[in-house]
Amino acid sequence: MKKYAKKTLLAAAALVTLTSLQSCLNNDDNYDYSLVMPNAIVTVKPVTDGEKEYFYLQLNEQEKLWPDGNSSHPYGEKEVRAFVNYTETDMPDDVDGEVYSQAVKINWMDSILTKTPVVCQAAEDGNISTSDKYGTDPVSLFNDWMTNVEDGYLTLHFFTLFDNTGISHELNLLLGLNPDDPYEVYFKHNAHGDNPSKQGEGFVAFCLKDLPDTGGETVDLTLKFDTFSGQTKTVKFKYRTRDDWSTAAD
Repeated sequence: MKKYAKKTLLAAAALVTLTSLQSCLNNDDNYDYSLVMPNAIVTVKPVTDGEKEYFYLQLNEQEKLWPDGNSSHPYGEKEVRAFVNYTETDMPDDVDGEVYSQAVKINWMDSILTKTPVVCQAAEDGNISTSDKYGTDPVSLFNDWMTNVEDGYLTLHFFTLFDNTGISHELNLLLGLNPDDPYEVYFKHNAHGDNPSKQGEGFVAFCLKDLPDTGGETVDLTLKFDTFSGQTKTVKFKYRTRDDWSTAAD
């Protein structure tokens, strides 16, 4: 679990490097720099149908992308969020165009650390100490398209401090801390005693399946996190239980 947090930070740093590279180089060498950066965050969904195994990309709650020329599960049987750079192609004749909105060629794809949140038992007085286990090390969130609630996942583009000491940081999302609001969640960062001094960005996605079913309604999802000012900040998102998780249609 912890090793992926460090990988996420390093991958983010590489992404920033590529962004800088793209801005510094010119296009005289005829290289297509539109292939460098991701043009979507998707859910990679594996499917096993008898002996046939394949996957597709969920672009948002409505749109499914068919990865033309790709068949095997890229991440095993686990559903994950991922950055992808794709180019639209013609829909193959043997693919149902009513199910998939677009066929795409995947130029590259890189998974985002995708985790299951921690379900906590709130104390009767509403006070529960999570500091020792889950940490209070600060983070900041970017207000960009990479921070979103989509397809049943909370994906966060965050900023923090880290160092090359070999100590892996841990990221968690805590549910159930507020008995009065089941849709209040807490993003926690534990540096495990690291004394970080370098700035870095990271990405993490949390599956929200363990939240109460919204019954087809859209509700406020309240995210709390510890900031560099020592305060707890609150951000709100709109959330609705994913259709294939919900009992509203039963």
